[in-house]
Amino acid sequence: MPATITPLPAPAFSPPAPPNWPVLGVLGGMGPLAGATFAARLVQLTPVTADQAHIPVLLRNDPRIPDRSANRLSDGPSPLPAMIEGMQDLQRWGADCVVIPCNTAHLWFAQLRDSVSVPVLHIVDSVIQDLQRNGIHDGPVGVMGTPATIQLGLYQDALRAAGYEPLTDPDNVIRDLSMQSIAAVKSNQDALAFAPAAEAVGRLTDLGARAVILGCTELPLAIPPVRRNEFSVVISDSIDALARAVLDAFSRPASASQAAG
Repeated sequence: MPATITPLPAPAFSPPAPPNWPVLGVLGGMGPLAGATFAARLVQLTPVTADQAHIPVLLRNDPRIPDRSANRLSDGPSPLPAMIEGMQDLQRWGADCVVIPCNTAHLWFAQLRDSVSVPVLHIVDSVIQDLQRNGIHDGPVGVMGTPATIQLGLYQDALRAAGYEPLTDPDNVIRDLSMQSIAAVKSNQDALAFAPAAEAVGRLTDLGARAVILGCTELPLAIPPVRRNEFSVVISDSIDALARAVLDAFSRPASASQAAG
């Protein structure tokens, strides 16, 4: 008579306790795909194995904010009141820290930071940290971005202060190529965005750049991570850099205000 096998009881599943993350507020909408992509990339870059272990995110993805470059270069309507309203909404909804995945919006960083009482991470600081993470500590670094970002020196001043030599272009060809790519992404024509952005990277490489900053949050969508091995320079993606800065700040053994401040 065969022996009776008594099945062992199934072990009780006890998922690990989720981290006590702060709540991240994201002022998106500039443009809306960039804001949504930042939220997605933060999830993809977070090294966890369960839903509950991810950072809680409040994404305010309102595209009605007036154009930032049009205001600074052509006297268009100011985006500042709408951006401040968004910052204060995020704080009121429970954000412990805020990020703004729009480079040009950082031309108003001081006013936006001062409109809330929670920490606000700076995208340019995040990119400089990303350059250092990739072994680029000095030398020439190319910058792509919107006309306002380039003409008003958002990246150039910070790069010089950190020991880099910022490169743009003397004849505005790189600026114009960048804008072709940005416009294609904003109109959901991603297939048309790669070629002009890639040409801009190539021109900056020819000028001697050791790395190229995608200094508009549409540009990482034009040159996605899977295509960056086609270039001979380091590509610093301002979306991923900001997401990694959040992970660095939130992972420190301190509160969000101490870590991000």
